[in-house]
Amino acid sequence: MSTEHTAVDSLLARKASTGDKAAMKEIYALHVRYLTAVCSRYVVNAEDVKDILQDTFVKIFSSIAAFTPSGDGSLRSWMTRITVNEALQFIRRKQRLLFTDLPDDDHSPAEPPPPDCDAIGADRIHEEIRKLPDGYRTIFNLFAIEGHSHKEIASMLGITPSTSASQFHRAKTLLATRLSHITQSTPSKSPI
Repeated sequence: MSTEHTAVDSLLARKASTGDKAAMKEIYALHVRYLTAVCSRYVVNAEDVKDILQDTFVKIFSSIAAFTPSGDGSLRSWMTRITVNEALQFIRRKQRLLFTDLPDDDHSPAEPPPPDCDAIGADRIHEEIRKLPDGYRTIFNLFAIEGHSHKEIASMLGITPSTSASQFHRAKTLLATRLSHITQSTPSKSPI
């Protein structure tokens, strides 16, 4: 994010922290689409996403005075962390995360070869990630997209790091299998 955007975010955050409704409205307008996309990576149901976002913006605006820009700590990054935390709280409340550890033997299925993601497109990959079971999708997003370690994920979700790692492995294998099927069923374009 450019320093110009960071300065605008800082100004808007300061104004919003004093109760400036126009600043709050502008923050909402600038970030709602992005935060909706973040939330929908974790929660599939559109009505649930709307509810989570409502709770998220209430939390954002009630604690915006605590936002302090620093380096890469943009307002969007700060709001993203709040959004992810709200989505995780929702998932935990609904008890949608079921995890099982992989056995410690070598009988797990072989990982499929990586699919040609360039041939699939980002929207279709996003759609396939959203189709993963809740636990797989949550850990996949936290590890692969948000960049958390398995130790951090374990702490967030109340599981062991090995459970996080095994669920990520299963999610990645399932996703690769599904994407490989898509690339195999997509007719190749032959040169004319």
